Amino acid sequence: MTTMTLTPATPVQTRLRITARGRRVLAALIALPIAIGIAAAALSGGSATASAEANGGVSFETVTVVPGDTLWSIATTIAPEADPRDVIDEIRRLNLLQSGALSVGQELALPAAYTK
Repeated sequence: MTTMTLTPATPVQTRLRITARGRRVLAALIALPIAIGIAAAALSGGSATASAEANGGVSFETVTVVPGDTLWSIATTIAPEADPRDVIDEIRRLNLLQSGALSVGQELALPAAYTK
């Protein structure tokens, strides 16, 4: 008698091939949400505007920088009892100053806590 041995067949692997038309459809499906997001951002303006009516009429006292003024001298003038470093830090944050350099004629908004 003859003996036969059965072995499992190896699975056939098929490669997925995308045609040029399929690539275009896939690219369009990926790009569509991105395009919609960009269009929505462009149409909505993407920025907020502040006005005196919107913020309840908040106004700041300002000081105009004259020759010889420094942030330290301004801080000690408006708040002689406070630590000048704290006042300088608040002035810099309020006016979005990157450094302590001031220009003659520049107007600085003063923190409300020191303008009473």
